[in-house]
Amino acid sequence: MYSLFHGAATLCTIICLAATVFLPFTNSAQPPFSCGSSNPQTESFPFCHTTLPIYQRVRDLVSRLTLDEKISQLVNSAPAIPRLGIPAYEWWSEALHGVSGYGNGIMFNGRISSATSFPQVILSAATFDSHLWYRIGQAVGKEARAIYNEGQAKGMTFWAPNINIFRDPRWGRGQETPGEDPSVAAQYAVSYVRGIQGDTFEGGKLPNGHLQASACCKHFTAYDLDNWKGIKRFGFNAIVTKQDLADTYQPPFKSCVQQGKASGIMCAYNRVNGVPNCADYNLLTTTARRQWGFHGYITSDCDAVAMIHDVQNYARSPEDTVADVLKAGMDVNCGSYLKNYTKSAILQKKLAEYEVDRALHNLFSVRMRLGLFNGNPYNQLFGSLGAAHVCTQEHQQLALEAARNGIVLLKNNAKLLPLPRSKALSLAVIGPNANTGYVLRGNYDGPPCKTLEILKALQEYVPHTVYHKGCDDVNCGFADVNVVANVAKNADFVVLVMGLDQSQETEDRDRVELTLPGQQESVIREVARVSKKPVVLVLVCGGPVDVSFVKNDPKIGSILWAGYPGEAGGVAVAETIFGDHNPGGKLPVTWYPKDFINVPMTDMRMRPDPSSGYPGRTYRFYRGPKVFEFGYGLSYTTYSYNFMPATPNTIHLNHQLISTTRATQETSNKTSYLSVSDISTNICDKLKFSALVGVENTGDMTGKHPVLLFMKHKISPGDRGPVRQLVGFESVSLNSGERRVIEFVLNPCEHLSTVDEDGLMVIEEGYRYLVVEDKEYLVNIVI
Repeated sequence: MYSLFHGAATLCTIICLAATVFLPFTNSAQPPFSCGSSNPQTESFPFCHTTLPIYQRVRDLVSRLTLDEKISQLVNSAPAIPRLGIPAYEWWSEALHGVSGYGNGIMFNGRISSATSFPQVILSAATFDSHLWYRIGQAVGKEARAIYNEGQAKGMTFWAPNINIFRDPRWGRGQETPGEDPSVAAQYAVSYVRGIQGDTFEGGKLPNGHLQASACCKHFTAYDLDNWKGIKRFGFNAIVTKQDLADTYQPPFKSCVQQGKASGIMCAYNRVNGVPNCADYNLLTTTARRQWGFHGYITSDCDAVAMIHDVQNYARSPEDTVADVLKAGMDVNCGSYLKNYTKSAILQKKLAEYEVDRALHNLFSVRMRLGLFNGNPYNQLFGSLGAAHVCTQEHQQLALEAARNGIVLLKNNAKLLPLPRSKALSLAVIGPNANTGYVLRGNYDGPPCKTLEILKALQEYVPHTVYHKGCDDVNCGFADVNVVANVAKNADFVVLVMGLDQSQETEDRDRVELTLPGQQESVIREVARVSKKPVVLVLVCGGPVDVSFVKNDPKIGSILWAGYPGEAGGVAVAETIFGDHNPGGKLPVTWYPKDFINVPMTDMRMRPDPSSGYPGRTYRFYRGPKVFEFGYGLSYTTYSYNFMPATPNTIHLNHQLISTTRATQETSNKTSYLSVSDISTNICDKLKFSALVGVENTGDMTGKHPVLLFMKHKISPGDRGPVRQLVGFESVSLNSGERRVIEFVLNPCEHLSTVDEDGLMVIEEGYRYLVVEDKEYLVNIVI
């Protein structure tokens, strides 16, 4: 999110976040709003009349502004307009996995000094539980509104969620995303946005369009490189095919707009095929607003507008830059470029004032939907929310539930886990991530309600616990292996807590290696060698690491991936290790071998190219070896699956499409296909069918896990299409011996289609397999 001022802003943010914990409580200030009864002057303004439609109110407000006042509102820190009773407004606030101190809009310096810190998004994604994602969004939205009502927020627009595809395992911000699958990212976007904005889980129920808080889907589009080997996001030109844009990069944003009804979009720093995202009319106006029906505001990333001229040299002058972004459809600049150069752009006849008015209409419409021009907020829809609604027991329990259900069990030889519970046992806990609560939070975090380190949570189970850091820090430039080995060999059991932190992966910091940093591997190997029993390895990290050496070492009995599990992560890890929780999470990303670093991070192609040895990306297209598969995850219990006979094995599209105006076509290999664009939405709905999957808990422990349904094509030599594609997922909880039938409703237009080289969705005739774990079900598409 930061750019030219990134280093200073990051340092300031860290200091400020730390300081807020120690600030004394102050009397609650009044939240900023317009059109209150205390200012009789505003009663005569039509923009204060709540009985009028918002577009009329906005039109009246904008008509009253001078040109200088208009321009002042085009930046993230919009000043007050006292003569109209309009307070200052801050567009930049963050709420990636809880209300955050990043940005300028939130202050933890009053009655509210913390907020619920949920797991970093990549771990929540591992639950594959859309209802959980919605409930997290709900909780974050309530806490955001409560903070505003307490007078500790200067704005109610939150720049989350991050729904870019985790395309490359080295990306420092992959931790912020729902993973590598476009359909998962899309569903996450819909669920989280509906929750935070105050909609129902099913959507479409916002009361008169009023927003609890405003969500912003970012970063639009094809943004997944920050700073790799000196190549920075500010100038990066992502070369993306129409095919990859249509079936990988754009679907999450389309769903965020059309189903989620997000009220904000952020355009990204980078260029796509030579055009800066924030200056791309086709992207912002033609695609988002006209094709997808977006109604909201579009912000730049911070200083992204300046980069168009200063770094990318796309525009010849600052005034040309301002004209380019406003004409493209951007509305507000995080930064100062529009404040500095919009007036001169108008005076130089490069920009018409009506383009400024258009942007202001979008901006003030969102502020009005937030109720900020409706008078005293305490008398409004969300006016009852306050300090008592932040860090509630319900929200803290939800944070624990999310952390528990996201943790992934990657290895469990001889059922090492769960460990026995006995006060007589001794435990050694080793590793740089064991005794720090901060690392559990991930980036874009806020001050948590409470935190318990993994070490202290384990000590609740085993009082006789010894601890050694193992390394000087996560970088592990120094490790006293002999001392660590002596600690380990005297304990009954050993838990190693290793991995990464924000010094290794974060915004503006991509990795160059996929192995554990420094001497971590040496520490793990030596501890495992000398320990009495096989050891447990807990990996705290966002991005994947190559731990092939651990997979194949019998002295390392179990591996848990804990992501960055949030404020309740220490408890969740300890509960999992000692069996109070049965892990059921599944990996939302592929874990690649270390040699994958030979693939340039700048290569945006998803599909493999056998002629050059390019292996492709993500589980859908990657053809190379893997450390762990997307969707992989074990449990302390066992499950069996079967497809029910009621699942159809032949889908006759021709019966439903007899009235379509366009005939079927053929691919180069004579395979018949239909273009989805030629099929009406009504007919697509009629083509829906149910895949029924029986799931039984065949073990002896209650468990919750996601059932993942894939569609797999028959792959022929040289085929560059997807190996398989996730078409449905549902989280299910089963007692020992319990059986349930899960219904997946599939739409052939969406779930059985592919994207051709022109970026068009098509349905090809022929066979596919529906796949759940080791069970396959053959389906024939007849055209």
